[in-house]
Amino acid sequence: MNFEKWQALGNDYLIIEQRELVFELTPARIRRLCAHHTGVGSDGVLLLSPPDDPGFVARMRIFNPDGSEAGVSGNGARQAILYLRHRGWTDQDAFTLQTAAGPLRPTITSPTTCTVDMGFASLVSDDFPGGPPDGRGEIAVQGRRRRFRHVQVGNPQCVFATTDEATLRALELPTIGPGIERSEQFPNRTNVSWYTPLADDRICARIFERGVGETTAGGTGATGAAVAHVLAGGRSPVTVLLDGGELEVEVGEDLHINLSGWAAPVFAGSLTPEFADQLRATEEPAATERPRIREELHAAE
Repeated sequence: MNFEKWQALGNDYLIIEQRELVFELTPARIRRLCAHHTGVGSDGVLLLSPPDDPGFVARMRIFNPDGSEAGVSGNGARQAILYLRHRGWTDQDAFTLQTAAGPLRPTITSPTTCTVDMGFASLVSDDFPGGPPDGRGEIAVQGRRRRFRHVQVGNPQCVFATTDEATLRALELPTIGPGIERSEQFPNRTNVSWYTPLADDRICARIFERGVGETTAGGTGATGAAVAHVLAGGRSPVTVLLDGGELEVEVGEDLHINLSGWAAPVFAGSLTPEFADQLRATEEPAATERPRIREELHAAE
């Protein structure tokens, strides 16, 4: 089975074309593929296949390293978009990609960069049922109540503002992230972002991704933080400084989102016959032990 590994701001994915699969891509097999010491190692898998509709160049499915399925990924989308161009799926600079979260409309701006029309953000969704129209809420974090804003950008984001960069850097994300991700307020779990303003049009952010953990960069996490910043009075476009680099997020008055950044290939490879056989023989755990797989069906209109 052939694949390529790509990365964007340190957020890395295995890109696999459907025709290369020699077995069903189950959650247990995804976990083994993404394992850093016993597998290929990655933050997830991007599965590309021919689209269901001729108006799209390809269909993209996104799997987290815990085997669950996500609707959209800002960094993953850019990797898939530039891969499709590199591998000859299209020769167009602008096209449409089919995802579980709805159509993504990228424009390639150079061999390594693109801008992605992510559709419209929403402050109300089934991922925060009962939340108010402005998406605001409160949650207990290490014994104290913290205010957040829910932002739906094709997947759910729980966004916290911090007072300064020192406070942001001092956060113990591996400790506090899981409890927020799995809070009963978010029935489908949530991604979590913390940010602090650096200027009207610049913020610094840290990201804890659902099913992944803390990452050096998260495209949709950065987008959620940028939306929260603009709603709090910041200017658009917003430059989001992450541990892995910078992304630019344009937030319209109607919460229409354009996300710009880079992605690059790391290596191409193939699984050994021995490892492919191990994956083929991998059994799923009992149903009660499986991570829930859910395609996010919120349209990015």
